[in-house]
Amino acid sequence: MTIPIRNLYYLFLYAWAKFPGGPAVDVGVDGSPDLPNLFAKVLAVETRRLIRRGLDRGYKSATYELFAPRGRLRIDRIIKEATQLRGTAVCDVDELSHDVIHNQILKATLISLTNCQDVDISIKRDLRALAKAFREVEDIALSASHFRRTSVSRNSREYVFLMKLCEFVFWSFIPDEHGLGTKFQRILDDELRMSDIFEEFLRNFFQMHRSEYQVRSESWAWDVTDATPGDLAFLPRMITDLTLRQRDHTVIVDAKFYRNALAQGRYGERVRSQHLYQLITYLQHERVRQVGKKLSGMLLYPDVGQSIRLRYRLLGIPVLVATVDLSKEWSAIDAELHELLNDCAATALNARELVEVAT
Repeated sequence: MTIPIRNLYYLFLYAWAKFPGGPAVDVGVDGSPDLPNLFAKVLAVETRRLIRRGLDRGYKSATYELFAPRGRLRIDRIIKEATQLRGTAVCDVDELSHDVIHNQILKATLISLTNCQDVDISIKRDLRALAKAFREVEDIALSASHFRRTSVSRNSREYVFLMKLCEFVFWSFIPDEHGLGTKFQRILDDELRMSDIFEEFLRNFFQMHRSEYQVRSESWAWDVTDATPGDLAFLPRMITDLTLRQRDHTVIVDAKFYRNALAQGRYGERVRSQHLYQLITYLQHERVRQVGKKLSGMLLYPDVGQSIRLRYRLLGIPVLVATVDLSKEWSAIDAELHELLNDCAATALNARELVEVAT
């Protein structure tokens, strides 16, 4: 799958809710030969901006032996160490510090990228220089648990994108076979992770550009009867990728980042059955939940040299199986996504009109 680096940049920006607000040249996108160098450049540019604004600080507890007590007295330590004989008291003091979890993650990622063989030497020098600005921040061995512990406040919203980027970089590292550092895995071949990115990209794209819709991922309960609570607990979760709602119609989109949108079978190419089953299940439940509301569905894949527009009416519901060409200029991708949504909306409205005529 060949996607220009500029388009990948926009794809990740939308996915991580940092909508393009300036030219891509600002972060040197066009000079990046691949994703590792793109991520490294973006991280360097965004970290430099963050440093100019000032790194976030948070309260951390530190323990001191003081002549003038402040904070919380540590009676246990005072008695055990007999500090009163020296005229001092042991106290826990809350102090503002740059040594908070999101700065630790950022510093660790900057250092990790300097050890990645796929990053150019000139960018590594820039990353090392930026890491020195975090001298008050503790060095940590980055792990998945660190990302689960991050909490960003209203005053540190600029870290949201950076934490998304750092986490993606963390999961993309693989050890070098010679044990001399790390390398980047072939990210675009990871269909599960890229499907998550593709889904987030589409959801945020439509949220930003199609404000007439309420756009979100929705979690639904199964329309099931004659089942005990114990039995219900074993049902899988039903969560849509994108549900786009207007007052008079709903469009449900299932997004998949697959190298081949169609499955190759004994008798030729076919729509992937598991994807179609999943989408039609969502559509059937939505029809039960919103009786009489206009409805359509779409399976959407990236175009890998084969543009697809397949139209069906399944159980009376219009369904579109389509691809979007991510190798085009971004303006063409933008237009194609709007066209696909308009197509689905039109089929939903027309389907309703046909039912009314037939009755």
